[in-house]
Amino acid sequence: MSHAATHEVHGHPALQHHFENMEQQREAGTLGMWVFLVTEIMFFGGMFLAYTLYRSSYTDAFATASNHLDITLGAVNTGVLILSSFTMAMSVYFTQIGKSRPQVICLILTLALGLTFLGIKAVEYKAKYDDKLIPGHLIPSQPFDPTVAHHGDTDPHKLHIVGNATVKQVELFYWIYFAMTGMHALHMVIGAGLLTFLIIFSIKGRFGPEYHSPVEVIGLYWHFVDIVWIFLFPLLYLLGRHFEHG
Repeated sequence: MSHAATHEVHGHPALQHHFENMEQQREAGTLGMWVFLVTEIMFFGGMFLAYTLYRSSYTDAFATASNHLDITLGAVNTGVLILSSFTMAMSVYFTQIGKSRPQVICLILTLALGLTFLGIKAVEYKAKYDDKLIPGHLIPSQPFDPTVAHHGDTDPHKLHIVGNATVKQVELFYWIYFAMTGMHALHMVIGAGLLTFLIIFSIKGRFGPEYHSPVEVIGLYWHFVDIVWIFLFPLLYLLGRHFEHG
């Protein structure tokens, strides 16, 4: 290998001193992100386990609370995140082949979709606050009679009671709902910050075919957050829909 070629491989401005070449640095960064994501899986796995245990114990209450969630907003948010995963993947692809303009556009679209998701989630949280369905302050908008099923009442501000649900049991669902979706939203905020970093440095021409590992590893993080929501949506929004017209 010529001196110029050696300098190109070993002297890249982004190459850290403890790595021999850019490929080794990229592999180390990717491995580090996968290790981090494993810890995230264990973190969210604990909440999924708690959800599963309490849902099996309080089926009626969880169905009651789930039916009060806005399935339309949840479905729209699901579509938004799926689309953001596509634009994130395309930004990685364009970075790898050295097309900076499409790369920046895809990163901006990914950020915009992420912020759209957070905006819709804020609307959902506001609706729960207005309906007094915040954990610790759960006050049903109608008399909470566990012996009556209000399937015929279409008022979106009322809990449609199923079976033998109680106030405390429904409140437990909202504790889990806000914990899981809140932590997911926090990860989305962090992801938005990381995307902002990528956009700034992409505009400066920092990333390209020789150095694109930050785009790849942040892309892995973004896809993980999207996958978490793919599990949250059916578990939280769809679990009690079969009771609606029972």
